[in-house]
Amino acid sequence: MNQSPVTHLLYLHGFRSSPGSAKAQQVATAVQALQAAGRTIEWCCPQLPPSPAEAMGLVERLTDDWPRDGRMAVIGSSLGGFYATVLAQRRPAIRAVLLNPAVNPARDLAGQIGELSAWHEPELKFSFTAAHVAELRALAPATVSSPQRYAAVIAKGDEVLDWREMVGRYPGAHIRLLEGNDHAISDFGERHLPFVMDFLGLD
Repeated sequence: MNQSPVTHLLYLHGFRSSPGSAKAQQVATAVQALQAAGRTIEWCCPQLPPSPAEAMGLVERLTDDWPRDGRMAVIGSSLGGFYATVLAQRRPAIRAVLLNPAVNPARDLAGQIGELSAWHEPELKFSFTAAHVAELRALAPATVSSPQRYAAVIAKGDEVLDWREMVGRYPGAHIRLLEGNDHAISDFGERHLPFVMDFLGLD
């Protein structure tokens, strides 16, 4: 892609996840290596609150003074992929990379209402409510415009989300479709992070 190099990179984790997830840490390590080599990259990987409306509000505030062109990019995993899409549709020139993105989280997470714990910190409890499901429904973009701005890594073996639905949501995007694999994309750092960094011009 013939675009300006990314100077500001945001990572959004998935439902019940955190900045401590394997993929978030692998991207962070890659960014730190580039920074150590002299690249100027602003990196942000926040802990997202359970409320989708609050999560998007936090993302907007954290990146409010970031460039609104191709120098800004967002990577989102699962529910973070949904949030990344929301942000990219609000800012029509930024680039987005999606890792097994949630396409219809209001539907998929309706069965998760209740008291939950974080995957990486089981002692961290939070409430997921019907109001949060309604917030997801309200956030959902009607369509995805300028699909050439998007890249996605999608696993046919995802045990949580339907790969056909994910592919169908992003026609025209740069999609790496994996045979088998899983929702976590367990070999992400070894096999697929180079694809992501290349798309962002950070290789």
